[in-house]
Amino acid sequence: MKYSCLSYLMKSLVYILATCLPIIYSCHQPVKSYTIHTIGDSTMADKKPEVYPETGWCQVFPELLPAHIRLVNHAVNGRSTKSFIDEGRWKVVLDQLKPGDYVFIQFGHNDQKIQDSTRYADARGAYRANMERFIAETRENGATPILFTSIVRRKFDENGKLIPTHGEYPEVVRAVALESEVMMVDLEFLTARLVEETGREESKSVYLWTEPDDRFPEGRQDDTHLSVEGARLVARLAHNELKQIFR
Repeated sequence: MKYSCLSYLMKSLVYILATCLPIIYSCHQPVKSYTIHTIGDSTMADKKPEVYPETGWCQVFPELLPAHIRLVNHAVNGRSTKSFIDEGRWKVVLDQLKPGDYVFIQFGHNDQKIQDSTRYADARGAYRANMERFIAETRENGATPILFTSIVRRKFDENGKLIPTHGEYPEVVRAVALESEVMMVDLEFLTARLVEETGREESKSVYLWTEPDDRFPEGRQDDTHLSVEGARLVARLAHNELKQIFR
């Protein structure tokens, strides 16, 4: 399975060491209030009570933030880079951006849905162009973009090995991050390691596996979306990685 990001990490280390970065988690810097805007799909989005325990990782990410950092979660179920722009959702974010803010960007789950013309964005074509647009327009507004690769789906082969399901999309994110000198958290790599180490059966607790109840008489066996526990695990992975980047 091809989840190694050694090449990316080595190049990113050189860039980080050579660049003066703002420190969002450092206690040695003056406290300054700012906002994190998050854009992406259902794996990040805030969920309605009726689908509990389904939870987006950005829904619980504020639990890990100090009081002077505000998070506004713009992620929405089912969106791709294309539909997020076409529906005017990106303009809403741009209108709210202020110098010193951050934008977390994670798409890919829905961009790959080639059967849906309202969402499909070819990995090396429209998807890449849209990611570059998010970066450029974030910077034009004085804010800082941070890219995230998509979290893995829980899909194992007959030998118990995790199967990659995102095609070229994570590699495009890594390439864009390097070429545009943008900070990146490789959630695909980190969540793949989490799921593999947790194990085939035990990792069901990370995702939306629920028993039958009045709302869902057949229960749920969802290997894409996260449980409360899973969302908190992914949020901590992202938070820990950001602390390392901004150390």
